[in-house]
Amino acid sequence: MKLLIITQKVDANDDNLGFFHGWIEEFAKNCESVIVICLQKGEYELPANVKILSLGKPASRLKYLFNFYNYIWRERKNYDAVFVHMNPRYVVLGGLFWKFFSKKIYLWYTHKSVNMDLRIAEWFVFRIFTASPESCRLKSDKIIITGHGIDTWKFQIPNSPPTGDLPQGDKFQIITAGRISPAKNLDVLVKTAEILKNKNFNFEIEIAGAPIFETDKIYFERVKKLIREAGLEEKVKFVGAIPYRNISEFYQNGDLFVNFSDTGSIDKAMLEAMASGLLVLTSNEAFKNILEKKYVTSKNPGEIVEKIMALSRSEFDFGLREYVVKNHSLSGLIIKIISLI
Repeated sequence: MKLLIITQKVDANDDNLGFFHGWIEEFAKNCESVIVICLQKGEYELPANVKILSLGKPASRLKYLFNFYNYIWRERKNYDAVFVHMNPRYVVLGGLFWKFFSKKIYLWYTHKSVNMDLRIAEWFVFRIFTASPESCRLKSDKIIITGHGIDTWKFQIPNSPPTGDLPQGDKFQIITAGRISPAKNLDVLVKTAEILKNKNFNFEIEIAGAPIFETDKIYFERVKKLIREAGLEEKVKFVGAIPYRNISEFYQNGDLFVNFSDTGSIDKAMLEAMASGLLVLTSNEAFKNILEKKYVTSKNPGEIVEKIMALSRSEFDFGLREYVVKNHSLSGLIIKIISLI
């Protein structure tokens, strides 16, 4: 098979989209050739059967469109099918062209938002792949649940997983990662930290990630103000955006990964943490039927504190990693997608 992939960015170091570099590698293993059209490209090291074409961000929108149509026309004899990652707008833009040239279109989509682009894209695509029932809320018989794609070779259990016996004087390391935005409810984490401090619990919180949009930046400043007002500067620390190449080290230095996201879909960072040997705690509704009750909480800081203190005495749960390996491995995902294209 000769596959055309449309994605936002190809950069092995990008903190948000670096994971897709591994997806391209896996597609290359299972396809005769792969052409990738992206908004922008950074550092990458890919097999010889992969061609990367950038739309040239930050060029003008007209330049994007010219490059996009130029590429899909110029390369039309070099691909049999189209795989669009996350952005249904590209299906809307190229749908009529690909239909005319009998190119089957496939979309990967994991977001609770059901916008007009997605509704229009559904008319054109042959299938929509998504990670879980909550990850794509469009009503369509074209949706296929595949699980996420976690590189379980990259995210490994450390040589010495938690034993449940925290040495005297050691801090319980609580971590979280992802784009800083209101949907992540970091203010809940700050309120939790304030209660933990008042209980003389020995802990530290590290938050990896950065704001992207203006609303994110405003929220980021609000959370930092909450931390200062509560006197938590030594307890709650922002470590900035971590390149995807290095994120596994961040996970392995933690004891507990927390996620109070409102996304409503299975969070990729949670799965990476589970594969890396961390205990987890989440209020995300998508995990309620997946994880044991001790790993699931409301957004009530009092309940969160009780669960954190209980988990600080828990041994590592090998079942967390086993769930990811069985249901969300990258190699398994790509093989499943290829078999359905």
